[in-house]
Amino acid sequence: TPRLILYPESIKVSKSMKRMLRETSINVSFDQHFLEVINKCSQIKRKSQFGTWIHENLKATFIKLHQLGIAHSVEVMKEGRLIGGLYGLAIGQMFCGESMFSEEPNMSKLALIKLCEKLVELDFKLIDCQQVTEHLLSMGGEIMEEDLFFEFLEKNKLKSLPINSWNK
Repeated sequence: TPRLILYPESIKVSKSMKRMLRETSINVSFDQHFLEVINKCSQIKRKSQFGTWIHENLKATFIKLHQLGIAHSVEVMKEGRLIGGLYGLAIGQMFCGESMFSEEPNMSKLALIKLCEKLVELDFKLIDCQQVTEHLLSMGGEIMEEDLFFEFLEKNKLKSLPINSWNK
């Protein structure tokens, strides 16, 4: 099965998102509100989806991985309130995106743009988006054929785990 991936340096940022990036009332942070992000991702209502796949045991595992410096979050704050974000795993030079949410328009897009900037800085090669969505395709996501994806995984296994906090 092909995978949707995104090369961090190739993210497409629309003119309206460029304006939003300059908005001074919005702050973006990393690894400051991991628990809140995972909780909001599990509670957000999604079209054609009933309930959540983010059950309590899975949350506990991701929280432990966060404490170990492997799972990371991106938080979009406005006036002290969390209005968007995402979380996932940093493995070698790959970020495995797990879930994102937005309580105001475009806030998950903003989180993804800031994640890409961070990943370029940290020399990550790709984001495994897993799910093919119009949202991710419009931001530069590409379908990677299964054999190429597994080839990347084999090379990535040789990389060390980047264990650290991103909130510096």
